Amino acid sequence: MTRASARGSALAIDHGEKRTGFAVADPLRIATEPLEVWHGRGDDAALLEHVAALLEERDVATIVVGYPVHMDGRAGARARAVDAFIARVQARFPELAVVRQDERLTTKEAEELLRREGLRPERRRALRDAVSALVILRDWIEAGEPA
Repeated sequence: MTRASARGSALAIDHGEKRTGFAVADPLRIATEPLEVWHGRGDDAALLEHVAALLEERDVATIVVGYPVHMDGRAGARARAVDAFIARVQARFPELAVVRQDERLTTKEAEELLRREGLRPERRRALRDAVSALVILRDWIEAGEPA
C-alpha cells in the first residue's frame, strides 16, 4: 500500500460518510495541526478535489487514512468504504505513500481534547472530525510512522 517517498509533510484523513476531517504534520513531525472539515459524501469526487487542493498547499509525502477497526482488530463496518476511498486516493496521487492507521477510539479522544478546551457542544461537533484526524496523525507518529 505504500510507496517509497522522500520525507515530507504528512496529511491525515478521517474519512466519513457526511464529513471528512484533515490534519497535517510538518516534515520533522514536530508540529501537528487540525485543518478544516470537508462537508459532503465520502464517495463524492469533490472530496478528492479538496484533497488535491490541500496537497497543492503543502509538500506532502504521506497520506495517513484512519482505518475503522473493532476493538478486537477486525475491520469495522465502514472498512469497505474506506478501502474504496484509499484506492481512489492511490489512483489519483500515485506518487504519495498512503497508509492506514487504526482509528479505534479516536473520536472519543478527540471529544475529550475538545471538552478540555472548554468548547461548547456545537463548537466541539464542528471540530470533532478535524481533531479526530489530528489524533490519527499523532497516533501514527507515536507508533513510529508504520507503513
